[in-house]
Amino acid sequence: VPCNSAGELQTEKIRALIRPKTKAVIMTHASNVCGTILELEKVGSICKEYNLFFMIDTAQTAGFIDVDFNKLQADAIAFTGHKSLLGPQGIGGFLANKRTTSLLKPLIDGGTGSLSDSEFQPEYMPDKFEAGTLNIPGIYGLHAALNYLFETGISTIREKERMLLNAFLEGTSKIKALNPIGQPSIEKRTAIASVDFPTLDNGMIAHELSKKYGILTRSGLHCAPSAHKTLGTFPKGTVRFSFGHFNTIDDIQYTLNAIRTITDC
Repeated sequence: VPCNSAGELQTEKIRALIRPKTKAVIMTHASNVCGTILELEKVGSICKEYNLFFMIDTAQTAGFIDVDFNKLQADAIAFTGHKSLLGPQGIGGFLANKRTTSLLKPLIDGGTGSLSDSEFQPEYMPDKFEAGTLNIPGIYGLHAALNYLFETGISTIREKERMLLNAFLEGTSKIKALNPIGQPSIEKRTAIASVDFPTLDNGMIAHELSKKYGILTRSGLHCAPSAHKTLGTFPKGTVRFSFGHFNTIDDIQYTLNAIRTITDC
């Protein structure tokens, strides 16, 4: 489904893409390149109209905004634990309605401890998709992270991260050596910012930030070449900055000063 140059979904074009054999619409909730949050409620309505499965990847939004399964009219939502949910790496999961789980087949069969006399997975949830020994340390780590999120409040964390994002965007708007990429409104994006340095090598910028200033970014195409083609940054890519609840406004100023020094702007 096409997006505009700010990464905003062109929902009205979905109907024209539906074919007689179309079974599902699968989308990300927000771009991992520019942070634009997609408005998916209308997509859910279209899927219901055509009796299509609607599946959403919330890796970029779970823990940053409230993800309402019913409001989105989703059939399944997948998430990872190590991003805005603040859990350890190697843990994630999915939510699915009965319509979906009744059709899904396990990728792996193995011991469950609940139906040991069978060589196949049970049909009931969640054992149907949990073969073998689970990642217990990851589960406990995610549980602790969720407790922190609920105690602190997702909205509190989001406002802090958006404040940092806004400070970064305001600062970079005064640096002529770079171009900001994506949605200008911080209300419609996650706390990541991609920028392009038109006359410089983005990989070199990321390397300098890391080696000289201890600032970790991600340069290149971010495993999303199609997104970069839409944003007009293919094949060079961008330098992506990510801001979290534990960052400070001093971190933002330090980063802006580092960019100014590297680019001599």
